[in-house]
Amino acid sequence: VEKKRWISERRFLHALNYCMVLPGPEAQQLATYIGWMMHRTVGGLMAGGLFVLPSLLLLIGLAWVYMAFGQVPAVAGVLYGIKPAVTAIVALAAWRIGSRVLRNRALVTIAAAAFLAIFALGLPFPAIVLGAGLLGALGGRWRPAWFQAGGGHGVAKQHFGPALIDDETPPPAHARFTWGRFARVLLLGLGLWAGAMAGLVGLFGWDGALSQMGWFFTKAALLTFGGAYAVLPYVFQGAVEHYQWLSPAQMIDALALGETTPGPLIMVVTFVGFVGGWTQAPFGPEAKLVAALAGAVLVTWFTFLPSFVFILAGGPLVESTHGNIEFTAPLTAITAAVVGVILDLALFFGWHVLWPDGWAGRFDWISAAMALGAAVALFRFRRNVVTVIATCGAIGLAVSLLR
Repeated sequence: VEKKRWISERRFLHALNYCMVLPGPEAQQLATYIGWMMHRTVGGLMAGGLFVLPSLLLLIGLAWVYMAFGQVPAVAGVLYGIKPAVTAIVALAAWRIGSRVLRNRALVTIAAAAFLAIFALGLPFPAIVLGAGLLGALGGRWRPAWFQAGGGHGVAKQHFGPALIDDETPPPAHARFTWGRFARVLLLGLGLWAGAMAGLVGLFGWDGALSQMGWFFTKAALLTFGGAYAVLPYVFQGAVEHYQWLSPAQMIDALALGETTPGPLIMVVTFVGFVGGWTQAPFGPEAKLVAALAGAVLVTWFTFLPSFVFILAGGPLVESTHGNIEFTAPLTAITAAVVGVILDLALFFGWHVLWPDGWAGRFDWISAAMALGAAVALFRFRRNVVTVIATCGAIGLAVSLLR
């Protein structure tokens, strides 16, 4: 918008509002959208793919170091230090989203109900999302003022000069909606997904670890309303508690590595896939690295494939979604529910950090002090997340050396 002048700010925000309504990582979808608008399907694939590729390669490298050398005292000390910081970061995410979304009692009630549903009743995350979406759809009809999207991305207030795709530029030919094109893109996307799933099931069976990863992360890709933090509880519920592909401590480390590396935070799924492939070893114990690489790549594929389909098939419909309460009300309610679910995730992380051996075990006072310090740095002094993680990691290293 400002430097390249590829697209005007108004068109940029218009596209962003559309991406916010979709499940999936909105930043990657927006990059795909801009590439598609400028250079058709090839441009969308290049922009969206290159938005993800560097993070994929970087996290594969970090995950390998983590699994191969994570028990080395120095590495273990750093990881010990960053766990309390991650707990504070997740709490901060709940606060930030909540302060932006929970604008009335109805939305606060939805957030509280979602927290109780997952904390006390143990309901699955998809059920909570669907329930909140239904409440939002009904509320958007009966009490639309309660579910108006706000505090997000409004109308452009600046103008940076003429843009290649300006406010009044008519949509290019490839951006005009036709049912034929919509059907072709949708069928191609479904075909790519079905082909990959069929190959996994044929090789490993439906219950195989890699097949279950493909199916699980397909569902996760369709539930990421509200950003990456919204899908973390679902990934935690499935990957840690149900499938046990990785431990709670490894999930906390995954989030820390995702926070400190460039790229969208949802790329933590790459780490989860790598660790899951390593621990499940579907190719045998002698080929753990090959299985880990396969897990990382296929998880990334199933997570991002729907986003490309949403943009390439639905991009021409972007005008019809702007400011429409029928689209925004369910999203607002889902985001409110996500606040409660993320709060539950912060409490769960805190439990594993402060009582590493369970409730009956010792209380870790050092971790408690680091978590409190990280919270003060983030909430009170608004320090950068990477700075806080690096500081806590250095403290953890020092503690491990002194021990």
